[in-house]
This record gives sequence, structure tokens and C-alpha cells, in this order.
Amino acid sequence: MAVAELSTSYTKTATRYHSSQLSLSSASSRFSHHFRRSFRPTPRTRNATISCSVTSDQVQAQIPVEAESPKGKTCYGVFCVTYDLKAEEETKSWEKLVNIAVSGAAGMISNHLLFKLASGEVFGPNQPIALKLLGSERSIQALEGVAMELEDSLFPLLREVSIGINPYEVFQDAEWALLIGAKPRGPGMERADLLDINGQIYAEQGKALNAVASHNVKVIVVGNPCNTNALICMKNAPNIPAKNFHALTRLDENRAKCQLALKAGVFYDQVSNMTIWGNHSTTQVPDFLNARISGLPVQEVIKDHKWLEEEFTEMVQKRGGVLIQKWGRSSAASTAVSIVDAIKSLITPTPEGDWFSSGVYTNGNPYGIVENIVFSMPCRSKGDGDYELVKDVIFDDYLLNRIKKTEAELLAEKRCVAHLTGEGIAYCDLPEDTMLPGEM
Repeated sequence: MAVAELSTSYTKTATRYHSSQLSLSSASSRFSHHFRRSFRPTPRTRNATISCSVTSDQVQAQIPVEAESPKGKTCYGVFCVTYDLKAEEETKSWEKLVNIAVSGAAGMISNHLLFKLASGEVFGPNQPIALKLLGSERSIQALEGVAMELEDSLFPLLREVSIGINPYEVFQDAEWALLIGAKPRGPGMERADLLDINGQIYAEQGKALNAVASHNVKVIVVGNPCNTNALICMKNAPNIPAKNFHALTRLDENRAKCQLALKAGVFYDQVSNMTIWGNHSTTQVPDFLNARISGLPVQEVIKDHKWLEEEFTEMVQKRGGVLIQKWGRSSAASTAVSIVDAIKSLITPTPEGDWFSSGVYTNGNPYGIVENIVFSMPCRSKGDGDYELVKDVIFDDYLLNRIKKTEAELLAEKRCVAHLTGEGIAYCDLPEDTMLPGEM
């Protein structure tokens, strides 16, 4: 049997690492695994060598490796050994490897999400994946810890893990980009400042996706304010179709379904056709007019219309804040679940007559919503990663008035980040502070 060992030089100052450098605590223990499978050469970093020991006769040969640019991706640990999936009976029927980039990969949401991705829960039992994890200088050690846990979990479908702090490296060939990382809102921080700070992050990530990701990459923006961050990211990635960008409002949809089910005394799988309109903020509009319970219009099942217009709407809008008060932290686990739901809604055909919510680009929408913003609307998918907007929805004055309010907020946010979308000089005239409490 052959044992592959990778020794990589790296520089460490306090806890700061260069993005193209890899810290391995013990190269020999990291790669002292015996494999019977063939593998292709590992990704290489500067000054790297591979030493192969043949255990039968203890003959050891040094194999020189051509140095690569420091901008090469940084694989981690056992994931530097890539198997030939077509050579093994149990894997040769698997699909082609899918590259999934995740920003904020050392955070709490990712801590739940990455293991769902690696287990096959999201893309299926025959879909191998590569995880490309983006962190920051401050989080690089935590990111290594995440990679270690992924190693120890022995997920057969997880074939590659690479980590780094440079999006131009990490996003290389990404087919899905789950953009979770964002600066949280601190005490005394103006909302306009948060829009600018996080907007700069998403402008840079949009440029990186545009430069190195697959041109059909699907992008789901989670970091808040996610609608406007998605718009900024999209505007900085002109080579990627605008339809490929989503702002996550699936958690809001899930919360709305739960509250309707509780009120109606049914399990939540009986609630369908739930739309969240607009911004992921407290102006969002959970649509009970078009939603259904056990196939019936909600208002035929729940007769208390005052509850629907007041308590239900406010409960959904402020659910995140209540959770923080109870739990002492934001809703990381349920957010991760909602990201999984959002992906599945795009890669699985939508059940006949149903739909799902996603923040998408408004150009060409059939509802009269102003164009050139990212706005949560009802969508259907054929399961090919694409979607179409649902046309068979109805409106009343209550719903239209609420939609106009959240539309006005998004237009104000857009003006506030005009310098990041190529639309001139920014000015902020935000009507009120409607950020979700989870952003504080």
C-alpha cells in the first residue's frame, strides 16, 4: 500500500494567515491513512513536496512538485486526496462533482448547513460535492476547525474541501454560492452604515463570482440586508444571469406556514401557496390572501380576519426578535434549514399548484412591482435550478398597500447603495429603522 504525505510550508503570525497558506498541525497524522483507491495529484502550494513510502520494502522516493502561484486554492487535510470516482464500483454511477462555495463558513449558520450539504440531504445520495469555504483572517483557525469536523464525519459524498480568505480563489468554478457572511449590526450603528459596509463585501464577492465562478452559478444571499446585498452582488457580476441571484426569504415563509398551522389546528404540511412579498425586514408581507390550508383559502379556514391582518403579520415579521429574546442568539439552525429548503425548491419540481418564496430580480415581473430591485415573490421551478414567477395570484387593497410599503423601503435602500451598483452618487433617505432584530 502507498501512503501519501503532503508537507506544506506556511507562515503564522499570531492567528493571522495568508489565504494561500495552509496550517496543518500534524502532516504525518493527517495523511497516515492507507488507501486502496487511485487518486490524481493533489492541489499544490508553493514549496510543496509529496513523499510516498512503499511499506513493503521501506523504499522512499521524493517526487518534485512544480510550484504553483500562491493564488491556487488551498485544500484541507484528507480532502487533498481526490479519488477517481469512476474507478470504483460503488461510486461510478454517481453524478459529476458539484462545487459549492460558502461564505461566512466559520459562522453558526454554516455550522449547521455544511453537514447537511455533506450528508447528501440537499443534493441527493448520488451527488458528490466539493465545499469551498470562505472565511476571514480572524476566522481562519475556526475555519480549519470546521474542516477538521468535516473530516471526522467521514461523509462519503464530500470529496473536496478547500478553505481561504480570498473570494477570487475560493469561488473558482463554483456552481452554487451560498453567501452567508456579513457584518452584524453593532450598538449605535446607523442602518445606512450597515448597508454600506455589507454592500462593499457583496460588491467584492460579486466581482469575484463574475471573474472565476461558473457563469451559470446559482447565488443565494443570506447575509443581511439580504435583498439589497443580492442586488449589489448581481450588479457587480454582469456575466452571470440576473435570474440566478436569490435573497433568502424562505425562513420567513416557513415561519408564516407554522403560525397559520397553529391557528388552524393542523400540521404545517397542510399549509401551501405561502408567499412572502418584499424585503426581508419588518415591512415584509406574509400573504394570507393567496395561501391555502388543506387546499382551502386561508380565510375560509381562519375566520378571524383581524388576527390575520394584525397578529399573524406582526408575529411573522418579528419572529426573529422574539427568538433572540428567548434563546439569547439568532436563529442559526432554522436559517440553515431554510437554505436547504431554498436549494431543494430550485432543484426539485414544484408540486402542482403550489409555489415558494424567494427574493429575485423584479425586471419583467407581472405584478406591477417596480423594476430593478430584488423583491421576494412567488416562484415555481421545474427542478432545473431555474424558476418562473407565478401569475395566478390575486390582490386586494390590504395586500397592495403592504406591498407598496416594502417596495418603498427597498427603493430607499437601493438609493443608499447607488455607489455600489453603478447608479451614481448614493444618498440615504431611509423612511424608518425596520431592520430585523437579528441584525442588531
